[in-house]
Amino acid sequence: MPVHRGIIERIESKDYYVRIDTNESIRAILPGKIKNKFHLKKNKQSQLDIVALGDFVLIETDEENLASILEIEERRNFISRKAPKIKARGEKGERLEQIIAANVDFLVIVTSLSEPRFNNRFLDRMLVIAESNKIEPLIVINKIDLDDNEFQFWENIYKKIGYFVIGTSAIKRLNLEKLREKLFRKRAIFWGQSGVGKSSLVNALFPQLNLKTKEISDFSNKGTHTTVTSSLFKIDEFELIDTPGVREIEPFGLTKEDLCHYFPEFSEYLGQCKYYSCTHNHEPNCAIRNAVENGVISPERYKSYLNLLENIEDNTFS
Repeated sequence: MPVHRGIIERIESKDYYVRIDTNESIRAILPGKIKNKFHLKKNKQSQLDIVALGDFVLIETDEENLASILEIEERRNFISRKAPKIKARGEKGERLEQIIAANVDFLVIVTSLSEPRFNNRFLDRMLVIAESNKIEPLIVINKIDLDDNEFQFWENIYKKIGYFVIGTSAIKRLNLEKLREKLFRKRAIFWGQSGVGKSSLVNALFPQLNLKTKEISDFSNKGTHTTVTSSLFKIDEFELIDTPGVREIEPFGLTKEDLCHYFPEFSEYLGQCKYYSCTHNHEPNCAIRNAVENGVISPERYKSYLNLLENIEDNTFS
């Protein structure tokens, strides 16, 4: 029976759609023996998703053109988060790790200046996810036509750290070509809060996708989910993963000892505190706090760090 190598481009319930070399999309299932092999290897189900978007797999088709996944290749990286509370818990009640996408080059974090307002706490959580998974983030601040002065304030903070920041407007098509140049021949996952204009931005970049858009709910004035299922699209020399908008995000696997390493601007001050076990919160002679007080580290970023640290100590994160 024919065996093909392909990439997972869509997952719907128990069906996995695999794009093979001919660009044909084949629907496949995941046999029980593959699931059992995964569980034995992990000793327990620590991850919610065995197969994720962007995974390279081998599939076998039979005479009736029904396909089964034979093998899941090792990932070079992946983006994950703590699984939503309603989805799954482990044997001891802990929240499991949900794999969002694998084998990606960029995590494109889409935010907006207004409708909804810019949320730097959400952005910083997304940056921690990117840093902890060793994936380069691209910060896209959309709707800059609504307030350019505020854009410059946030742009300065994140560019100073070393992040790529770009302001866009899907409606006025501002800086779209610059973003396309950055994404050329790369695989990028677009992720952001509901209502920030992610689908409109993707449509402006790639009109042929024609994604459904509805930015703000007329009833609640909050973002609405326009993308229902995550999908991987290949358009010419681009590959992008479009994901449903989220209202909240929780990084997986954070520890209070490691958190400071996911804030790049902290790096040159680590090890300079009075106490080796300094959490950079309330301890005296803390190099990080001194840098904040001296205006070297952004107070807004430091507040995000403290917010995450508090959640870890409250066992909000695993």
